[in-house]
Amino acid sequence: MKERLLRLIAGLGLTLGALIVGYVVPGQPLLAVAVSVGVLAMGLSAINRAFVPLLVLPVLFIVGRVSYSGVDVSISDVGLAVATLPAVALSRTLSPAMRSLMWLIALYLFSTLFTVAANPYLANVIEWVHSAVLLGGALFVGWSVGREGFGAKALSVMLTTASAISLLVIISGVTAAMKGSFEPVFLDWPFGMHKNFIGTTLGIMAVVAYVHPVWMGWSKSLGMAVFAWLTIGVAFSQSRQAIIALGIALIVLVLRTRTQQRRPMLIVFAVITAFLYVLSVVREQASSSNEFNSFFQRLAWFSDSIEVWQTSPVFGVGLRWWYTDTFDYRFQPPNAELEVLTSAGIIGLVAFLILITGSLTILWRLPPEYGTLAALVVLSRFVQAQFDLFWTAVQVSLPFVIVGICLGELARVDSEPKQHSIASSLGESSSVDESAVVQR
Repeated sequence: MKERLLRLIAGLGLTLGALIVGYVVPGQPLLAVAVSVGVLAMGLSAINRAFVPLLVLPVLFIVGRVSYSGVDVSISDVGLAVATLPAVALSRTLSPAMRSLMWLIALYLFSTLFTVAANPYLANVIEWVHSAVLLGGALFVGWSVGREGFGAKALSVMLTTASAISLLVIISGVTAAMKGSFEPVFLDWPFGMHKNFIGTTLGIMAVVAYVHPVWMGWSKSLGMAVFAWLTIGVAFSQSRQAIIALGIALIVLVLRTRTQQRRPMLIVFAVITAFLYVLSVVREQASSSNEFNSFFQRLAWFSDSIEVWQTSPVFGVGLRWWYTDTFDYRFQPPNAELEVLTSAGIIGLVAFLILITGSLTILWRLPPEYGTLAALVVLSRFVQAQFDLFWTAVQVSLPFVIVGICLGELARVDSEPKQHSIASSLGESSSVDESAVVQR
């Protein structure tokens, strides 16, 4: 009954979408194209719930931007929005863990409504919706893929995409090194990629490759090879916060598993070496006379952020306030807590910390083959955001898509014994009924 209702809703959506396309084509062709893509997505999702989300996964890595009617968004956001609609509309019954995460997201979004009401400007409203898609939308997209049994394929597609990015990074880094330059790698092709985006994205996917849960079907050698490849990409990016985040995620994994001692000890040694490298770079910058290096610049931004927050400590000054003319400052605070504190005040910060700590607690309590990877990617992202921006497109959506995939796979596996039990019960009852009829 529910299946028929969902298909009926999808059909009505397709009809309405077609009418909208016909109406707006003459005056606004770009909008018509966007609506057409949405209509196509709904149609394909009526065939298979996971088709569009699975198809969109490589697009989530594209940070190139598009602009329309004054709204500037990344291609990753567009792809995520397109996949979110069918993922939510045709979603199966949520598992307890999935529902708990959605409640945490709802709590955070509710807390930020106060700053939207207190600071009425368009960018504030748009960013609130954007946050909902980055968190809840990404979670539903991953959930729909995992719940339909495509979790292993989804993670493989994402790792393949990340490996391709790492290839470009390594080529660029090696080429520069051959010319005597050992600067951090920034990519201009096929689209612009900042070193911190490269480091964070490859670092998160390196965690996936290292963990490669059993249900992925990857061998240990393949997982370690892809992990090494992505780690080299992180090293070429020279993103210190990404190196720290990856290292902490690996150490937490080793402390939890306590198995295969040779591999963990080697990883711990590599992590300690990476931490020493980061520490030496930071100490060098701290002792430098250059007041404009990244170390001193961050200290200045931290101080300026506190100054901005003090103008509205309870509700904050609004989401994406750095794009307004309210303040002379034009920077996004390079720290998750300060970013939320300035934007949504104390209320928003408390809800944000509940979201992160609550998510980690829920995921950590799940069966390790599903919860460990999910918890580690969220932890990695949170650690990285202690030294860099948090609310940026791919870096937020990527870990929550992975979390959704893990939860979907777990829910699918949990439902299988029940389905088998129900089927066997029906088979037994039918055989009993048949024997009764024969006896009569």
